[in-house]
Amino acid sequence: MGTVRLDAITWERLGDALAERLLDLEPDDGSPWPRVAFDGAPAVRPDELAQRVADALRIRGRSALVVGTEGFLRPASLRFEHGREDADSYYDGWFDSAALWREVFGPLESGGTGRVLPDLWDPVTDRATRSPHVPLAAGGLLLLHGPFLLGRWYPFDLTVHLRLSPGALSRRTPPDQHWTLPAFERYESEVDPAGTADVLVRADDPRHPAWHG
Repeated sequence: MGTVRLDAITWERLGDALAERLLDLEPDDGSPWPRVAFDGAPAVRPDELAQRVADALRIRGRSALVVGTEGFLRPASLRFEHGREDADSYYDGWFDSAALWREVFGPLESGGTGRVLPDLWDPVTDRATRSPHVPLAAGGLLLLHGPFLLGRWYPFDLTVHLRLSPGALSRRTPPDQHWTLPAFERYESEVDPAGTADVLVRADDPRHPAWHG
């Protein structure tokens, strides 16, 4: 990652700033539903920023649907095929990309139905959630959060990467999840998410984020 100037900001102001930017976001493919990525390791809680932006958008009169990739995990028999703590499987095989394309991105293509499945699989019960589809009105935004979202050809119209330094990621990841750390090292090496994303948020200090957008 090259040198990028990052400006200090609060989480509240960041949510408002991103919401303001998204108000004018228009997909290049003619879709009426802008699609936004909130990419980051679980330790950095990209879900919280996605929800904050969704709340800020609603105040501004725009609907938004927050969806997490943890609701699109593959069944345990496939996730743990090479063991429960295989970092390469976590990186390549835990998340059901085909289901995301079919149930989330497909309905939001130009001419799509706008009916999104918010989740598909419950990792606790290891069964389908059977959640109903959610209709997203024209102009509504999809805010998808989770790890490893960049570099996979997903049709995002804007991408936000929440970055932790390797040291901060190690400190903020629970010890029983440290086996996942090599997957994030691989992601940094292969994808360079900080250099790829449209918006970069550094969150080493959870109380004092900084950003470049």
